[in-house]
Amino acid sequence: MIRLQLQVDLAYEIADPAGTDFIFNVHAARTAHQTVESEQLVLSQDLTPDIATDAGTGTRFMRLHAWPGPLHLSYAATLDIAHHRAQPDTLNEVPVRCLPLEVLPYVYPSRYCQSDRLLGLASRNFGRLWQGYSRILAVQHWVQEQVAFASETSNSNTSAVDTLVERVGVCRDFAHLMIAMCRALNIPARIATGTDYGADPALGPPDYHAYVEVYLGDRWYVFDASGTGIPMGFLRFGTGRDAADVAFATIFGDVAPATPAISVHALEGPGLELPHHCREALSTAAASPGPVSGCASFGGQADAAMATRPLLVQAPR
Repeated sequence: MIRLQLQVDLAYEIADPAGTDFIFNVHAARTAHQTVESEQLVLSQDLTPDIATDAGTGTRFMRLHAWPGPLHLSYAATLDIAHHRAQPDTLNEVPVRCLPLEVLPYVYPSRYCQSDRLLGLASRNFGRLWQGYSRILAVQHWVQEQVAFASETSNSNTSAVDTLVERVGVCRDFAHLMIAMCRALNIPARIATGTDYGADPALGPPDYHAYVEVYLGDRWYVFDASGTGIPMGFLRFGTGRDAADVAFATIFGDVAPATPAISVHALEGPGLELPHHCREALSTAAASPGPVSGCASFGGQADAAMATRPLLVQAPR
């Protein structure tokens, strides 16, 4: 089991005389394999926020209205992660006809992950590979070969296609490109947010981190698209179709933000292990209740034709 201590400090100067609305995603998610043992939220203004949890993903959102002047938010938590671990060779892709209904949104193109524009590229590079965990790793390694990591090289409008053209980006850009390529192969993929545990200090101070979860077998498995951290040390804040769904702060007003201050430390002790790179596939998600009717068996090369079949999207005129 991994035990992490998290500290997040955010600061804002609110100029709007009527105050400003915020939506934050800074609380650690509660999932089947991630338990929040303790947490504390401190706000510098006397506010009572609304907090809600998405039942499907465990993502926790906090909404508040802050008044003009400074706003400081401090969130601290201790959490345990007891990963579900699987041997990579046992994990197969799931045909679209067999996916649980709640997984279906993650095969569609989205704002930052235009998978419909990458169908030919994905098919040429990966369409004939054995379907399963190894093909996802091939996509991840390909993305890392195509894109160089460099801070402050993209912005909130940068999409997967932009990253493919510009060949440079930060963790969210790597994640968007990997997600788009997976979806172009009919493989459900989504973005997850956490912290960049294990990242080289040369890349900058500790920060939020975007990584990828891919649906294989009966649950979502973790992949570090940029390859900059240690996945076993990634705690989860939120998951979504792309970065538009999981911003750590969405601001509706005239506000000057300061640079976030984030720290996360792994604790040692009886029954605890320090995060490290491992061969096993890791997941913090629960298994799906069971296969779709008529889909008790799937995977391997039997459905290879589906990987190269064009995607036809019919939209309202």
